[in-house]
Amino acid sequence: MAQLGLIGLGKMGFNMRERLRGAGHEVVGYDRNPDVTDSTSLEDMVSKLDGPRIVWIMVPAGEPTRQTVAELGNLLSEGDLVIDGGNSKYTDDKINGDLLAAKKIGYLDCGVSGGVWGKDNGYGLMVGGAASDVEKAMPIFDALRPEGPREEGFSHAGAVGSGHYAKMIHNGIEYGMMQAFAEGFELLEAAKVVENVPAVIKGWQRGTVVRSWLLDLLVRALDEDPELDDLEGYVEDSGEGRWTLEEAINNAVPAPVISAALFARFASRQEDSAAMRAVAALRNQFGGHSVKKVGG
Repeated sequence: MAQLGLIGLGKMGFNMRERLRGAGHEVVGYDRNPDVTDSTSLEDMVSKLDGPRIVWIMVPAGEPTRQTVAELGNLLSEGDLVIDGGNSKYTDDKINGDLLAAKKIGYLDCGVSGGVWGKDNGYGLMVGGAASDVEKAMPIFDALRPEGPREEGFSHAGAVGSGHYAKMIHNGIEYGMMQAFAEGFELLEAAKVVENVPAVIKGWQRGTVVRSWLLDLLVRALDEDPELDDLEGYVEDSGEGRWTLEEAINNAVPAPVISAALFARFASRQEDSAAMRAVAALRNQFGGHSVKKVGG
């Protein structure tokens, strides 16, 4: 049995705590929400852990994570280990790792995929850091990952930063896959050749080359709302798609699918696009193509 301090008990952190406890591990959680926390403060959480301690962070990326790491640096002891399991940008990991290394505290960055389904299905884990620290935390990783061969749900990607880098690219790929399914759904709906669109998409779940968990989730959504009329076509982005494109530019790697998927999300947030008004105006000017007037 392993012992873990877990900071951040939101949708992901809460379910991770439950999965770890179900595997027989002791988890002492801390969250600002008094309804879910196991401790009153970070200091209280640390005091409940036996050394050498392992503390896992699941808080928003950026300043909240950096601040949490800094606080832990003042509370933990030499030989302890901190794991950032949030969606931090990989460049933050060296800063966090160096800060803790100066106090002889280990640091791992862990990209986590699985969403709200991870509690039951397990989480895909991509870890960066020293092999000795990875081995120290392996009972935790083994409890969180899916059942089956370790290498199919867990990877030690390399040095500090590589775990979050791998997760960033994973999410960029996810953007493209989601957009492809979305465009296929819209085309099936618009063409009016297929009479039962949900049935066709459900029929792709076995034996086809596009079968996947994302497809299964689309089928689930269509079972609940066959035409997806209950939703607005407004889509946010977590930031990792943007970071992926930054890396594509920095490394001169063409990424047209991921970039188009990200820009499609931007377009979804525009009630009235100035760019498309300009396109309509140009088509009207050079070709006399009809336009729709506001209020007309």
